[in-house]
Amino acid sequence: MGERGSNWAGNYTYRASQVHRPRTLEELQEVVARAPRLKALGTRHSFNGVADTEGAQVSLADLPRRAELDADPEAGTGTVTVDGGSSYGALAVALQERGWALRNLASLPHICVAGAVATATHGSGDGNRSLADAVRAVELVTGGGQLVRMTREDDAFAGAVVHLGALGVVTALELEVVPTYDVRQDVYEDLPWDVVHERFDEITTGVYSVSLFTAWSPRGVDQVWRKSLVPAGSAGSAPPDLFGARPATRARHPLPGMSGENCTPQGGVPGPWLDRLPHFQLRFTPSSGEEVQSEYLLPRSAVHDALAAMRGLHERVAPLLQACEVRTVAPDDLWLSPTCGQDSVGIHFTWQRRQGEVERVLRDVEAALVPLGARPHWGKVSCVLPHELAAPYERLEDFRALARRLDPQGTFTSGFTRRVLQLG
Repeated sequence: MGERGSNWAGNYTYRASQVHRPRTLEELQEVVARAPRLKALGTRHSFNGVADTEGAQVSLADLPRRAELDADPEAGTGTVTVDGGSSYGALAVALQERGWALRNLASLPHICVAGAVATATHGSGDGNRSLADAVRAVELVTGGGQLVRMTREDDAFAGAVVHLGALGVVTALELEVVPTYDVRQDVYEDLPWDVVHERFDEITTGVYSVSLFTAWSPRGVDQVWRKSLVPAGSAGSAPPDLFGARPATRARHPLPGMSGENCTPQGGVPGPWLDRLPHFQLRFTPSSGEEVQSEYLLPRSAVHDALAAMRGLHERVAPLLQACEVRTVAPDDLWLSPTCGQDSVGIHFTWQRRQGEVERVLRDVEAALVPLGARPHWGKVSCVLPHELAAPYERLEDFRALARRLDPQGTFTSGFTRRVLQLG
């Protein structure tokens, strides 16, 4: 077992006294059965205490890796069973080698599959749901060390997928897969605000994934990243002009001043899905790590009011902001997903690592966005609590009942789950 440490960005120091690293499923069950308080620790990419506890943490990094494919090439359907400690990058490589793919990926391929699913992490695209929506079965060690498997046929399955670590330690996930596909990525610069407001739906519709990067300055959106599906063996095409925005002439990075070489290939050069859907290449560190992140998911119907509100906060956010990404997410049916039941727009902030100042600014951001139906990302920094939301989680009480059933002794309750879910 190792000593406690901090998250990837260095803005949060874990209070957990130790980290267990079991090598077998049986060892993991023993660790859970003995622990009065425990939380699973993934790749440390959350920016708050969702993976923290007053007791001990457990890492699955030393458990055997799994990427067991069960697919029908003729039907073009299948699933892959992946262990709880694997990253999306490792899984994507294993799938690509066998001619299969996931429907979507997040900005970073470095993140842990189980952790991203548990917090409803997502990519972008009008037709793309959260990464958790790909789950077809979940296996976890619950309170007392019991191994439980739940599938979509189980009544509480939709509550067990996005769980914030409050139900147990995920040991395996079964994910839907599709045949591999190619994507091209084109970046455009300098899209005026009036065009964004007038043509938002046209900007995000018609390609697989779109991200708008802005510092909320009066001049408009700085970069538009478009990821388009292309037939195998084809280069595809992209418009020479995007409603007035011009194609970038060099590789761009979302954060000002950082080299675009760390990012996935741009300029319309097609390539496999795993090398284009993330913003950052697996072989590079995605950024300096000196940052804090926040994100809010709003109903798509509120996008214009939300953009206008953020533009009005430009002078407040600019001194602390590194970059802000606006992206769209399709609805899912998972109880604690911020995009449950609604087409959503995500406004994602990458801040300088000045936590106290960021939290003060977030109160202004939340005062503007929460009345519009915003829900915070579970793994990012926010100040608003679920009971303060204008759009409450309708199945929250059902989730609490599920947590009491799977974890009657409160092994997986923590300061975070007590604060945000009122568990324990």
